[in-house]
Amino acid sequence: MLVIPFPALSLIMSDTCINAEKFLSDLVADLGLKLKVSAEMTDEGCMLDLHGEDSHFAHAENGELLDAFETLLFQIFGRQLDREHRFIVDADGYRQTRKKELQAMARFAADQVRKNGRPFTFGVLNSTERRIIHLTLQKEPDLATESVGDGRDRRLQVRLQ
Repeated sequence: MLVIPFPALSLIMSDTCINAEKFLSDLVADLGLKLKVSAEMTDEGCMLDLHGEDSHFAHAENGELLDAFETLLFQIFGRQLDREHRFIVDADGYRQTRKKELQAMARFAADQVRKNGRPFTFGVLNSTERRIIHLTLQKEPDLATESVGDGRDRRLQVRLQ
């Protein structure tokens, strides 16, 4: 059995993040967008930040272009990342702002469920957004979160245990 020491594993992930940064830089240039890409490894994975004159395009339409970039990076480089890491593409702090909004929505839903005793079902959220709400409420002993439905109709439900 081959055992890879932790520092070597870290180096592989750094190479993956560097390769993803190069790929995304080339892609945005080929698309004619005036954007620079910077990357860093975080606890969550490879964080790629887009900045420049055209950054507003990246987070328009609820961040659909950011989501598309993440999906593309995962399809190309995902096998090179540890299972607990992922690619996170951001522009102008959009992801952090959205994360705070989702956490506030999770707390609101929790309050409604406790007050009314009825399940609270969110509208359509992508998998990353559902994950943020799951993680926000995971330590609430009286609540459970569950994704219900299939495909694009998948919703997140908060209910009492």
